[in-house]
Amino acid sequence: MEAKLYNQSGDEVGTIALSEYIFGITPNVPVMHQASVRQQANARLGTHNTRGRGEVAGSTRKLYRQKGTGRARQGSIRAPHRKGGGVAHGPHPRSYRQAMPRKMRRLALRSALSAKYAANEIRFVDALAFERPRTKDMLASLAGLQATGKALIILEGKNEIVQRSANNLPGVKTLLANYLNVVDLLSYETILISRAAVDVIESYLGQPSAVLVTGGDAGEEEE
Repeated sequence: MEAKLYNQSGDEVGTIALSEYIFGITPNVPVMHQASVRQQANARLGTHNTRGRGEVAGSTRKLYRQKGTGRARQGSIRAPHRKGGGVAHGPHPRSYRQAMPRKMRRLALRSALSAKYAANEIRFVDALAFERPRTKDMLASLAGLQATGKALIILEGKNEIVQRSANNLPGVKTLLANYLNVVDLLSYETILISRAAVDVIESYLGQPSAVLVTGGDAGEEEE
């Protein structure tokens, strides 16, 4: 499959060959959702903490005698229902980390890229290069590429000039192709991918080579 290729000014300069295995599959929505939830869960620090009735300050003596006062029975000033008492069943430090097989993670990425490509929300750029970091130049490129709203710029490698040119723009983010993730892909309205970044993406998301299975059909693809 082929897509239009633009320069950084927004002029069409040719076409780029794309892998249908990455940009042309039917998106697997449940896997994309699972990958998104996993990524956000793994980003949680899990450092929240509350103190129970055994950890707060306060006397351990019984407040008053059990019977004869006309008041409700009370055993401790540190009970959860009293002011200044401990928290019952409150959160404590824990890990929210979730595991997900690598094949499913890659399927989620391919599904997100295919969904964005089908929605015509991806622009392929020959190259992004400025003489010096300048926000005005980045704004001009985004306008020429019709990258309205929130835009994600995917680069093949670290490019300090391009990254610094986009840093001060709200709703614009630069991301290295090796750090592609589902949350960023689905959070931005327009995605700009450089030609070299496509090669990086296809290097680790590309279709696996055919594997000969003993006793089975030759050339069966292993997904």
